[in-house]
Amino acid sequence: MEIILSTRNPSKTVQIKEVFAGSKITLLTLDEVQITGEAVENGSTLEENAELKARYAHDHSDGTRWAVADDTGIFISALNGAPGVHSARWAGDVPTEEITRYCLKRLEGATERSAIFRTVVAAVSPEGSARFFVGEVPGTLLSAPRVPPQPKMPYSPLFVPDGETQVWAEMSTEHENAISHRGKAFRKALTFFESLL
Repeated sequence: MEIILSTRNPSKTVQIKEVFAGSKITLLTLDEVQITGEAVENGSTLEENAELKARYAHDHSDGTRWAVADDTGIFISALNGAPGVHSARWAGDVPTEEITRYCLKRLEGATERSAIFRTVVAAVSPEGSARFFVGEVPGTLLSAPRVPPQPKMPYSPLFVPDGETQVWAEMSTEHENAISHRGKAFRKALTFFESLL
């Protein structure tokens, strides 16, 4: 079974393909199926943005395969849940490290550093119907990055999941997938797809 993964994010691709490794499902990215361009993420929720991305892949392919995409946000307690759905472009269209710095600037002096990472996976069927799968991880944001961020993942050097000692960017892909919001959501999606085989 082949499924189109609607992303060009290298870190995300590695993580998600790792979840599906060993299954009878092959994930193909936009580049691998020669789909150009990308969806406009103008939804007001993670669900809407994930579906917009999945539908973009569905509508620009031959329509014979499922398409999946995720949208992820970090919801910071001290900032009333910001940046949430705007996490990827919170500081504008700037490099990853700049978003990391912007996050720290917004949290200067804050003693409350808890946050929740949430991922929503949208899966669009060949017929065009959508299903959703959700994963969440609570944790804490450090006051300075320990390591450089993963590509296009500005919060990865700051976020320590509850019960862990490492930030995302320090973990192996295997360990991160085992506990992460994205890993949880995509494992639910994998279970669903395996039920179709």
